[in-house]
Amino acid sequence: MPLKFDGKWRFHPPADGQFINQNIPDSAIDDFIDLIIYKVIGENNKATYETYKSHFCQANSSPYYSSSNTSWAKSDMTSEAQEAAKNAPLFIEAYYDACESLRNSAATVFVPDIDILNEILARHNIGYEIRPPFLSIRETATPVISVIPPPSTIEEDAIDIINHSLSQSEQLLHQGQGRQAVQESLWLLETISTAFRGVDTGTGTIEGKYFNEIVKKLKTASPGTTLEQVLTWVTSLHGYLSSPTGGGIRHGLDLNTGVATNQNEARLFCNLIRSYQSFLLAEHERIVRSQTGS
Repeated sequence: MPLKFDGKWRFHPPADGQFINQNIPDSAIDDFIDLIIYKVIGENNKATYETYKSHFCQANSSPYYSSSNTSWAKSDMTSEAQEAAKNAPLFIEAYYDACESLRNSAATVFVPDIDILNEILARHNIGYEIRPPFLSIRETATPVISVIPPPSTIEEDAIDIINHSLSQSEQLLHQGQGRQAVQESLWLLETISTAFRGVDTGTGTIEGKYFNEIVKKLKTASPGTTLEQVLTWVTSLHGYLSSPTGGGIRHGLDLNTGVATNQNEARLFCNLIRSYQSFLLAEHERIVRSQTGS
């Protein structure tokens, strides 16, 4: 099925912003071409090159002619790809259509799936994502919210761990690796919860080794407060993402009944977790300072 996108992009792709939207950078062209040359080719290399070349020609509105041999087919394909790359949506459409054409043919050739194509786009900060039947632009996606800087009540080494994990989860999300981004965010949420171990809340000292134990003690020590309500939400989200039939992030996905997390859901989960992380860091500072009188 052909990709659907705004017809205006065929003439004027969206302007560059947070992402590269107008053209395909040379480094990404190289990756896409290498994927054809080293991974996609099968029993008939020339036929595979010709398939991609014909779709790039269509994107360029240029006539298609079969090359005289395999070497010329590869060279001509590369030239047409470089020309098509001047318009990012048309290049992606041509590449995707060529893949689908090969996938539906009788040729015994490996064809990259959509996850591989999206991974290349994300790796090179190209602002599109293939979601058949649509080519979606990433520029309008909800940005990842910032987390407040860890307070001085957190040890310096712990601050480094928090900042590194935040950066890692954001990078994974931008690379289109949503599940890994949520997994990293969830790990950091559990890590931040351990900062409360040993903290005196005024009604008792928080004890426990694991996330659920610490959160339960903290909720018990904070009845009728916003913190208690937030911890209820945190526990619910943590449980959903841990369940194989829920988010399937922490303990794996149930292959029979589970539904894999898509990129939009991953961004939502990351933002929810980040908002809870910010709140818990602020609450840690408030509780510690109230006990020390500083």
